[in-house]
Amino acid sequence: MILSQEKLISINISIGSYSTILEELKELGASRKSSYVCVANVHMLIEAFTHPEFANIVNAGHIVTPDGMPLAKGIQFLYGYKQDRVAGMDLLPDLLQISKKAGLKVFFYGGTQNMLNKTQAFCETEFPGLKLVGMISPPFREVSLIEENEYIEKINASHANFVFVALGCPKQEKWMASMKGKINACMIGIGGALPVMIGMQKRAPSWMQKASLEWLYRMVQEPKRLFKRYFYTNSLFLYLFLKELLITKFKKK
Repeated sequence: MILSQEKLISINISIGSYSTILEELKELGASRKSSYVCVANVHMLIEAFTHPEFANIVNAGHIVTPDGMPLAKGIQFLYGYKQDRVAGMDLLPDLLQISKKAGLKVFFYGGTQNMLNKTQAFCETEFPGLKLVGMISPPFREVSLIEENEYIEKINASHANFVFVALGCPKQEKWMASMKGKINACMIGIGGALPVMIGMQKRAPSWMQKASLEWLYRMVQEPKRLFKRYFYTNSLFLYLFLKELLITKFKKK
């Protein structure tokens, strides 16, 4: 199955229902095709807008899901699709459950060792029988070529179907792109979904998710780190989207 895509400002969003995209991911993982998936939110879109080379990386991904509700709604307003939100916080546990049932092997790359220890304990409790075949907490410094090759060898030797990458945007997308053709698995950038899943952070209540206010909930939890980023990215996204919407409406007249 090849999902169609539509451009939203700077990135090409994969179109399809949540269940359709989940099925495509399952097929990718089962095939162990060297591929990567970008779970896109407003931050990633603006990062791609301001850095064209990063936009190329995102758009080269096999699938680019609309993680944030603003992206799903943006597709709907521009193209008329009733696009589901395909969020990393939903994909991660669902893919682990699918992997457990289908006997697919999973690997985690990124995050602190403490986070990975908690992830292992969480998976053993919530997904008993899941084939968790490896975890790597890379150093915060630049990885040497020798280390990189060791990591590639370890991941491929595990015969992982999915590699869940938790390095944060844009680092994880750049890493996945550099590993395409080297790592024989479906790599998925899960970013902040992992600490939420294992209980290290809380997720916004459903009414805030539906109202596109999940960013506000996260900012309240980490105001010093996120206030400036959200103020800048959300404002620029709103400006760029309204501009694109007006241009689209004008062309249709």
